[in-house]
Amino acid sequence: MEGLRDLYRFRDFDHFIEVWILTTNALRTEDDFRRIVVDYAEEAARHGAVYIEGIFSPIERTWRGVRWEDIFEGYCSGAEQAKELHGVEVRLTPDITRGAEPEDGIELAGQAAAYRDRAIVGVGLGGEEALHPPEKFVEAFRLVRDAGLGSVPHAGEVVGPASIWGAMDALQADRIRHGIRAVEDPELMEELAARQIVLDVTPISNLRTGVVRSLEEHPLPELIAAGIPCTVSTDDPEMFDTDLTREYEAIASLGIHPRELYEAAVQGALCDEATRAELAQIGADYEWSGLAVGAGERLAEDAAGLPAALEEH
Repeated sequence: MEGLRDLYRFRDFDHFIEVWILTTNALRTEDDFRRIVVDYAEEAARHGAVYIEGIFSPIERTWRGVRWEDIFEGYCSGAEQAKELHGVEVRLTPDITRGAEPEDGIELAGQAAAYRDRAIVGVGLGGEEALHPPEKFVEAFRLVRDAGLGSVPHAGEVVGPASIWGAMDALQADRIRHGIRAVEDPELMEELAARQIVLDVTPISNLRTGVVRSLEEHPLPELIAAGIPCTVSTDDPEMFDTDLTREYEAIASLGIHPRELYEAAVQGALCDEATRAELAQIGADYEWSGLAVGAGERLAEDAAGLPAALEEH
């Protein structure tokens, strides 16, 4: 266990990617992928989650000989069982690996389209942001849009505004994972607010990888003040030693009320309108007035019961 703790003390974002690849390469079978979804849904439900959009990265698994069918069947079966066993709605957004060839991205887009009736609702882009700009995968994301799936790339975490502009303009992003470095470009901030593009923000992950120096310096309050809708999520919870409760504690200490994050999540969710209406009703029925803002200790007592329509990473 001590060795694992040392492994997860990330020197920087690149070190995190190395560890992420090392650990996820242990996943090999259809049942492995199914169990991940079911087990995480059980954990997230304990923190109040009602809707999850989960990310998985299949391309690197196929490089090690795992079949596309085993990966997608496992994850999609897990999403179905998560609802049956734990009452959590799970949708899935497989990531294109930035270090892959454009042809791999095109193949993933086709696989995702084939499973769009089994919980797949969008396609993302993840990995080494500094080495592979969004424009590399324009053709793959054109196929994603043609299939009626959402575009949800990572951008603006390690690389600044140029990456976010690329995600918006080249990949036609519906939501952007992270996006926090938009604060470096006032014009970009205005554009995100005007288009109402939701940012999926992960405060504790940003601390662990050194993207921000301290929670007090996190740009989330500035993004929200600019009129940009934001959610809060956990990124890779095991690797960053976090969970939904701790993320809510973090945002409460910044003076942000969870209701506006919940409403932004409902706004940006890639679900059908019936599910969106159900999520909106859960938010309308919840007694938000009992939550303290600016006092993480109080919110920690309540967070396990918070409804969370969150884009889980």
